[in-house]
Amino acid sequence: MRLDKFLWFVRLTKTRSAAQAIAGHGHLRIDGRPVVRAHAAVHIGNVLSFPLHDRVRVIRIDAIPTRRGPAPEAQACYTDLSPPPAPGVDRSHKCATCDAMVDGDDAAT
Repeated sequence: MRLDKFLWFVRLTKTRSAAQAIAGHGHLRIDGRPVVRAHAAVHIGNVLSFPLHDRVRVIRIDAIPTRRGPAPEAQACYTDLSPPPAPGVDRSHKCATCDAMVDGDDAAT
């Protein structure tokens, strides 16, 4: 399955274009390898790491979804391996274009 579709199907991004922006800016890694293509293939067992909503997310793919379903169905497709946010540590990523796309504001594009 395409990386951008996976992120959108499992509700980690609000829109598919937001998922494409995260992948296209090179902020995302699949099994430790940087990815700059939204159409990169993901498979069960892959570990994705990327900045999202002021923290670094690390997830392991447990199932490939067939649709963008309800949240409980989406959350069953991955295991969140992200470390808990440390108090007082700013983990925000500084790419204004990605932040705007993730938040749904297209003014920065």
